[in-house]
Amino acid sequence: MASLKAVRNRIASVKSTQKITSAMKMVAAAKLRRSQDAIIAARPYAKTLADITAQLAAGAGVEDHRLLDRRNGRRIALAVITSDRGLCGGFNSNLCRTAQRHAEEETKAGEIEECRFEVVGKKGRDYFRRRKLNMTRDLPGAAGDTAVARAKELAAALTEEFLNGTVDAVYLVYNQFRSVISQKPTVEPLLPVAPAQGDAAATEFLFEPAKGQILDYVLPMYVETQIHRALLESIASEFGARMTAMENATKNATEMIGRLTLQYNRARQASITKELMEIVGGAEALKG
Repeated sequence: MASLKAVRNRIASVKSTQKITSAMKMVAAAKLRRSQDAIIAARPYAKTLADITAQLAAGAGVEDHRLLDRRNGRRIALAVITSDRGLCGGFNSNLCRTAQRHAEEETKAGEIEECRFEVVGKKGRDYFRRRKLNMTRDLPGAAGDTAVARAKELAAALTEEFLNGTVDAVYLVYNQFRSVISQKPTVEPLLPVAPAQGDAAATEFLFEPAKGQILDYVLPMYVETQIHRALLESIASEFGARMTAMENATKNATEMIGRLTLQYNRARQASITKELMEIVGGAEALKG
């Protein structure tokens, strides 16, 4: 059985860890609220712009804008959005595995010949670097105040690669925020811009000024907005995952403290009993 001092030190260490995880949970909860408000506000705008863009694309072709070019080539880029920090459960690892699995399945099925990983966040960078996968770009993770700048940077890079023919299609891979305890790894097509289907495609537009000029403005804005939305989804998901992970860690620490305290009390009781027996034995020896 461990000594009383060792158990006492272990209890103190776990209590210190419990304070840290509890504080991290409260910080994550405060940041989650702001991030959740941001993504809830951004979703309607992003969805409306996506619907309008799809309707415009249904009435246009590659001759109107090159971002509508649906090629037969099989080179794709996966823009994987992770975080810079850990301590958030399987938030990053699940997403990276989803991206890797998507690439492997498409390659095995013969759908693609080459896949490039364009990564946002240090955790994603480390994941793909360790596995020596084809990571062609890595950018720092985005926070609430840097999401717009990061979206502009990534949108410009991905658009340039698509236009110059380096890749034939671009996909976004990110964690979709559903709730504090639910974040869904999601793969969405970004480029080429997909046209609307069914009744939505039947909408007719009168373009003023020229169709090409409008598409020159709307399509890059669509790409940037969808990336920005994905970044906001990822930020909210990260804080939700971290809050849940730290809550579980705090509960585990509480349970461990209870077990260690019981162990300490048992060891102390055994020590006291032993000392009493030694005293009684010594007294009996003196009588004899």
